[in-house]
Parts: sequence; C-alpha cells; structure tokens
Amino acid sequence: MSNISTQAPYNVLFLCTGNSARSILAEGLLNGLANGRFKGFSAGSQPKGQVHPMAIATLEGFSLPTKGYRSKGWDEFAVDGAPAMDFIITVCDDAAGEVCPIWPGHPMTAHWGVPDPAAHEGTPEEKLSAFHDAARVLKRRIELFLSLPIQRLDSMSLQTELRGIGQVREYSK
Repeated sequence: MSNISTQAPYNVLFLCTGNSARSILAEGLLNGLANGRFKGFSAGSQPKGQVHPMAIATLEGFSLPTKGYRSKGWDEFAVDGAPAMDFIITVCDDAAGEVCPIWPGHPMTAHWGVPDPAAHEGTPEEKLSAFHDAARVLKRRIELFLSLPIQRLDSMSLQTELRGIGQVREYSK
C-alpha cells in the first residue's frame, strides 16, 4: 500500500514556472481522462497571470472543457484549507529545479519535463503544432499514470513507476 490517500479521487498538482501552457494542458488532460478517479490542478512558481490562448485552443482540439483555467501561484496549494495533494508533478525543467513549498501529507513527486510550446518560434500554425505535440506527450504520460495499479503498489514501487513515466518520449496520435 502506498502512502497516498486510500480513497479516490486522488489529487494531482502539475507545476510549471508560468502556469500558462504545459501545466494547464496537463490539468485539463488529467481531468478529461480520469473519469473522476483523479482531480487535476495546476500552478506555477512565477505565474504569468494568464493562460496562453493556444493552450485553450489545444484543449478544445482534444474535445476537453476550456473554461475555468487560470494562471496561479503554487502557494495557493501550500496553505491550510487547500486540497491535500497525493501527487505533485513538475512539467518543466525550471520548476523541477526550484525550491518548492513543503507539501502537507508528503505527496509522491515526479518530473515529467516537456518542451515549452509557448517558447516555440515560428508561424502561428507551427506554434499551435508545438502545443499539440506537448499535449500528446502529456496525454501519453497521463494514460500510463492512469493505468498504474495504485492501491496494489508499495510506496517505493509507485514512486519508481511515477518517475519512470517522465522518461516516456513517444506519443500516440
């Protein structure tokens, strides 16, 4: 048995620096794919203050809800009364190297680095393609995460599996 909650839904916080693109995509994908077993959240260490419009367009392209997303700081999730997190996953290399708040309950952590689609140079079509590529990588990793037998894995095995998912580079179309 792992050290996470024994009851679903499990809370997952996706962290990035700006909380405008990758972490928003991961939040939307998890909530869309989890069938209520998991609840996704996202935050940033230095939030941009707005969600990138191409992140919303990408979620729409995956037929996922596009309302209610906002760029926010991770400190919102480190205070009394915030949802207790079972998993915290960084999706950008900058956030993975930053000093994070101490999370109540000692959630499982992993790094699933994805190139920043908002930093992609090129035409609007090429930029949107970069967002779709990032979303496909995240979708594949989230699908692998959702397939884990969480209640049957001990903490060490679950931590190893969670971190291993971050090494998956291929994606399905």
